[in-house]
Amino acid sequence: MRLTAHTDYALRILLHAALTQAQDPDALLSIAEVAEAHAISRNHAMKVVNALGNAGLLETLRGRGGGFRLGRPADEIRLGDVVRLTEPNLQPADCGSCVMQRHCGLISPLDRAVHAFLAELDKQTLAQAAVESRLPAMAAPL
Repeated sequence: MRLTAHTDYALRILLHAALTQAQDPDALLSIAEVAEAHAISRNHAMKVVNALGNAGLLETLRGRGGGFRLGRPADEIRLGDVVRLTEPNLQPADCGSCVMQRHCGLISPLDRAVHAFLAELDKQTLAQAAVESRLPAMAAPL
């Protein structure tokens, strides 16, 4: 299953926030900072941060000295929930336009595959993913 860029960016930004917060619980990130660190446009980063903020996954603070940080502890954020929030369509095939849609043997296996995919992501929290992650600036020198 291929995830959209929006979901990819959401996971990266949340992971970045989790790693930053682990180092400094009071730190705030900026859109410019995460956009540059992950080589994504500021516009895309802003849209993602806004969506994650509206969902309560990020806390956003406007104005001078503002920024964003995790809206709840990383061990309470399940990766499956992030994917469900950010993916517009989790169907692996376009069954709606298929002439066989009512008599197709692929619908059930594909549906089970999506459920298995999400079930696996539901087992993993952002905190668990952060344990195995390092931002480039945080990486130990060689």
